[in-house]
Amino acid sequence: MAKSRQPTEPQQLGLQWQVPALMAGVDEAGRGPLAGPVVAAAVILDDQNPIKGLADSKKLTARQRERLFDEIRAKALCCCIAQASVEEIDQLNILHATMLAMKRAVEGLRLKPGLVLVDGNRIPVLKVPAEAIVKGDDKVQAISAASILAKVHRDRLCLELHEAYPHYGFDQHKGYPTAEHLAALREHGAIVAHRRSFAPVRAALDLAAGLEPW
Repeated sequence: MAKSRQPTEPQQLGLQWQVPALMAGVDEAGRGPLAGPVVAAAVILDDQNPIKGLADSKKLTARQRERLFDEIRAKALCCCIAQASVEEIDQLNILHATMLAMKRAVEGLRLKPGLVLVDGNRIPVLKVPAEAIVKGDDKVQAISAASILAKVHRDRLCLELHEAYPHYGFDQHKGYPTAEHLAALREHGAIVAHRRSFAPVRAALDLAAGLEPW
């Protein structure tokens, strides 16, 4: 006599479905410049709505970054751009100000990630698990997207500085210590957007005050 089949419902009721946690990529722009805020971005991409061409922002042209900036904003599940001011950079130092900008970017996300991947070898203090990935902007698309958002946003801030102070050339050097920028600092002195805690800016301030360079 054949054995009766056992019902399958109890086994099905025992299954546990796990929804994958959202992952956010984080990157910054503007640690090295002598002027302007440091900017950070956090991005949670939509796997069902992929974006072609994501890469480290430094390896893209300005036109490519501008195009991808709009596409990331349109297609990502959510994103947030934040910054730490020049005053915060001078008060905290650039490393701690960068961590602060990253923290603000993550906390500003509309959706809460289950994991945060940060470009580099340091992570900000967060309420969610986080991991630092060296050269993450080359390895993780969400970090690439964050690097693009941060870079484009900061470049736009530098264009605004150029409009207000055209003789400094912010549209070209974006605040970095190029020969042209250093020459402008010596000739015109520092403006409110310059980071007083950075040595070339302090030297320019000392020169304007008639002090001997240290």
